[in-house]
Amino acid sequence: MSDAEKVLEEVRARGIKFIQLWFSDLLGNLKSVEITAGELEGALEDGVGFDGSSIHGFARIDESDMVVKPDPKTFAVLPWGNVARLICDVHEPNGSPYVGDPRWVLKRALGRAREMGFEMYVGPEVEYFYFRSDGGPETLDSGGYFDLIPPDEGTELRRETVLALAGMGIPVEAAHHEVAPSQHEIDLRFANALTMADSLMTTRYLVKEIARRHGVHATFMPKPIYGENGSGMHTHQSLFRLDGHNAFFDPEDPMYLSSVAKGYIAGIMHHAREIIGVCAQWVNSYKRLVPGYEAPVYITWARRNRSTMIRVPMYKPGKERATRIEFRAPDPACNPYLAFAVMLHAGLEGIEKGYELPPPVERDVYAMDESERRRLGIQELPGSLNEAIAEMEKSEFMRKALGDHIFAKFIENKKIEWDLYRAQVHRYELERYLAVL
Repeated sequence: MSDAEKVLEEVRARGIKFIQLWFSDLLGNLKSVEITAGELEGALEDGVGFDGSSIHGFARIDESDMVVKPDPKTFAVLPWGNVARLICDVHEPNGSPYVGDPRWVLKRALGRAREMGFEMYVGPEVEYFYFRSDGGPETLDSGGYFDLIPPDEGTELRRETVLALAGMGIPVEAAHHEVAPSQHEIDLRFANALTMADSLMTTRYLVKEIARRHGVHATFMPKPIYGENGSGMHTHQSLFRLDGHNAFFDPEDPMYLSSVAKGYIAGIMHHAREIIGVCAQWVNSYKRLVPGYEAPVYITWARRNRSTMIRVPMYKPGKERATRIEFRAPDPACNPYLAFAVMLHAGLEGIEKGYELPPPVERDVYAMDESERRRLGIQELPGSLNEAIAEMEKSEFMRKALGDHIFAKFIENKKIEWDLYRAQVHRYELERYLAVL
């Protein structure tokens, strides 16, 4: 049986009545077209048409016809009702991939990796908050990192989410309370990058929907509470050769890192200021990327030092497949298709062009003064969305990684976001200045 035939058989056997066809817009917002089971065979064969001009970052109104084509390998049944979902690729009416589809951008990056003999694997640590409502950051608890307190509402919601993910075929490696009050983390077991991007979209949906069904608001906003840690998405990643061996592992190297791994790290560091606008894509993202809250600010790497942007988890004998790097700058509100794509392209650039990897920084970078960081050649990540997008706009590397359409539309959107933000009068300004100026 083909994958499509297996989907049709399972729908019949389980009595599924509705199928949601999921896809992503430019910014990573989940979109869906729902069809009945009777329409599924036609959808699998020919796709389903929709108006692309109504989706942010897609086609202009004079070229609006688009088709979503379900990927049968992504079939899964949702935890409630007789409803399943399929994740889709977006196509032109003539059947060619649509250049504005974020999933296609990642597929193109993975194609480049395969041409070089590699497959990208990813394992993200997804942090988020539970609040009483979306009207303000009223927390459910006062717990902290790894706290084992009598199970609170958030703990039960998190457990229900983990079980729902498992039921949809998305394995969870660990889950726990994070540093800030009402902040939680779910660590997804590593998988190839396309599967993981699909899984991350599903995870965000389940976290929010399960919370909603219990009268709680879940948010992946990077920094919702002033004075508390923000929510990051530390992204563990590695390249495997097509024969199944981890290309990052070298038993002869003192750090057990191959030249491929070192080139990959050097590539992400070299292009960090260009890619961060996609990996941390919101105005609020840069409220998280400040000193003092465990989020990276400086473009450094190390093995044990958690103040660095890239950390290399320690090698354990017999765990060669686990050799990987951890990129700590992204946050969970990014578009995972675009974020994984630009990370991969940056790493491949480092391998292909032989970028030199600087020495690791095994000291607290935040404790250094500016002159010492300058002497060591340590650069900073952009301090605002405006600065990040300026770096991205002048990057020919990013234009090639994203393609002309998404590159232009993304920058256009982010400039509008920044202009709207800087024109606002914020509560801080009123409290600070109204009485004295």
